[in-house]
Amino acid sequence: MVDIVEVLVPGGKASPGPPIGPALGPLGINVKAVVDDINDRTSSYNGMLVPVKVIVDDKKNVTLEVGIPPVSALVLKEAGAEKGSSGESIAGNISIDQAIKIAKMKKERSLSYELRNTVKEVLGTCLSMGITVDGRAPRDVQKAIDSGDYKELFSEVAAGKD
Repeated sequence: MVDIVEVLVPGGKASPGPPIGPALGPLGINVKAVVDDINDRTSSYNGMLVPVKVIVDDKKNVTLEVGIPPVSALVLKEAGAEKGSSGESIAGNISIDQAIKIAKMKKERSLSYELRNTVKEVLGTCLSMGITVDGRAPRDVQKAIDSGDYKELFSEVAAGKD
């Protein structure tokens, strides 16, 4: 029988305490070794919550599946902001290149087939968080993408020049 434990851990700062330790302890594996591996694999997401799936098989072999933080966390990191804004105020700004970077990270989990549409999803998150893109309202940037203003960025990506 395979045991699967899913947890959200702070990037690079997981500890053998709750929620990981109590969940893995009864499975008879080296919790410290698993935590160290999780920290190694999530260190690039320092300060963000990262979804991690720990899979333990019958022979006590451990497989880790490290997910990607939510788009909102990635946007905040790129903007250098601690939190978004719920009102009219602006919480931060990212560039269109940063939005594309985030979209590439999340492309696999997106419902969109094209990168430009995944970028528009990222821009939707920016809108709800009070984050501008290239100093413009995210909705305006979405319209600009639709009208072809950023066409060269997406044609370079399509050609593999990213």
